[in-house]
Amino acid sequence: MSSKILIIGAGGQIGSELTYKLRQMYGEENVIATDINRNNSDLVNSGTFKTLDAKDYEGVKKCVEMYNIDTVYLMAAMLSATGEKFPEEAWNLNMDSLFHVLNLAKDKIIKKIFWPSSIAVFGPTTPTEYTPQYTTMEPTTVYGITKQVGERWCEYYFNKYNVDVRSIRYPGIISWKTMPGGGTTDYAVEIYHEAVKTKQYKCFLKEDTELPMMFMDDAIKATINIMMARAKDIKIRSSYNMAAISFTPKEVAESIKKHIPEFEINYAPDYRQDIANSWPKSINDSYARQDWKWKHSFLLEDITEEMLFQLGKKYSTILKTSQ
Repeated sequence: MSSKILIIGAGGQIGSELTYKLRQMYGEENVIATDINRNNSDLVNSGTFKTLDAKDYEGVKKCVEMYNIDTVYLMAAMLSATGEKFPEEAWNLNMDSLFHVLNLAKDKIIKKIFWPSSIAVFGPTTPTEYTPQYTTMEPTTVYGITKQVGERWCEYYFNKYNVDVRSIRYPGIISWKTMPGGGTTDYAVEIYHEAVKTKQYKCFLKEDTELPMMFMDDAIKATINIMMARAKDIKIRSSYNMAAISFTPKEVAESIKKHIPEFEINYAPDYRQDIANSWPKSINDSYARQDWKWKHSFLLEDITEEMLFQLGKKYSTILKTSQ
């Protein structure tokens, strides 16, 4: 029998691309996409879509039972920069939604959960270079606090109730298909859009702010690979460190200038700089590489080439249709 998959928060940056990939793998009829809004028309029209509030336990349970769901990808969350503006809302969304799916699994209504954590679980007291899997975690953002607490609950539900929950700590994610959704690493997406559209960018981080980053294709591959791994190979039930590359805004700008020499960047650090300062510069993800054979594919130059090529096509099409 094929797996029946529910994606909660399918309209987000990662959720939307994950939905398309899972539908490609398992068939449209086996992947149910849900989100609190219907803003992503491509996603809404690409297969079964339901409006769903991740905080609504009865609504989530009803959806699970209606479609005989056995696997849930919980992608709904309020991210770091937005969460600092609405701390209580971020806590409620990020924690309530997790408890709903953990309890559905505890009650044997679903079998398997993917829940994303983040490098935001780390804080200013964490070693910033090659940050280890097991280390000091004192997050200073609401988003980071919810992810750290969530990790502890995931491990608790696995140990106490044998809930098959799997998780990775996402670094910054870069994609040309969807716009970012309020994260501190969003500059690394915005910079490519502005390079193509206006050939200039005002960056909200300092030029030498090094952060762990990953191309979306690698993030989707990792998400699916950890879910396809044998249960006995998943040794860590809180969340796995996962990394690809680390770079600074200046390094991204220099890689763009190789293709667009006239590109200009200015730096105007704002409140997001303090958030970035509390995060690691690089990540040690040796456990993920060892346990379920994680391996990234895209380096910075690969990312820049793909982003500029795809956004070049996208914006030239927009320009033509608007004329």
